[in-house]
Amino acid sequence: MEQKIGEIKELFQAAETDGLPAFISAYESDMRSGVVSLVNKAKKILADREKEIERSRQMLKFEHEYEAYSYICGIDEVGRGPLAGPVVAGAVILPKDSMILHLNDSKKLTEKKREELFDIIMEKAYATGLGFVAPERIDEINILQATYEAMRQAIGNLGVVPDLLLNDAVTIPGVTMKQVPIIKGDAKSASIAAASIIAKVTRDRLMVDYDSIFPEYGFASNKGYGAAAHLEALKKYGPTPIHRRSFIKNLI
Repeated sequence: MEQKIGEIKELFQAAETDGLPAFISAYESDMRSGVVSLVNKAKKILADREKEIERSRQMLKFEHEYEAYSYICGIDEVGRGPLAGPVVAGAVILPKDSMILHLNDSKKLTEKKREELFDIIMEKAYATGLGFVAPERIDEINILQATYEAMRQAIGNLGVVPDLLLNDAVTIPGVTMKQVPIIKGDAKSASIAAASIIAKVTRDRLMVDYDSIFPEYGFASNKGYGAAAHLEALKKYGPTPIHRRSFIKNLI
């Protein structure tokens, strides 16, 4: 008795990626249009996965280039541009030859994907560290110096001393270990991308918490950036304790 398409669809939906080759083998000779469509979807999923595996291999280029170093640490920051909230830096040491699919510049990922990857990174990383510099400190020393300070904090919070830093574009002053600044490094190095993701997710969660304290400013959605509703609230209600006074002096 011929298997119903609905049953085949359920098998397709239940199949993990590793089970798709067997699904294709079992049903690619079935010429019913519904089954052909499912088989083609399965083939596309596998093809996309192969592309992602190759891209992820390329993301380990710098980690392989410097593989003689014991602890290679990716460094990145988020929150240079917002009008409110801290700047946050992430530091991540991945295990040697560790491949985590979909690591990329955090800005290129959806919120859902960042959250998924955050959990994977925190589970699989050899060490992670975060650094925070508050708005009043940003006003005191300027955003560039605050970024460096957050990065040094993140390195110090790793729990292990790295012997090589892969940085997103910058060279961090006051750090003794070897540094390799990489332009657009969060899209070229798995370690830097991982640091970008944990910093971004951590800061976004913090701004959601601030939204419950200062609901007028829309921090949950704008994360402290100068969205129109944020600027309107700033003019109407004035600054909160988490606003960067040096950033908003010409806005109020």
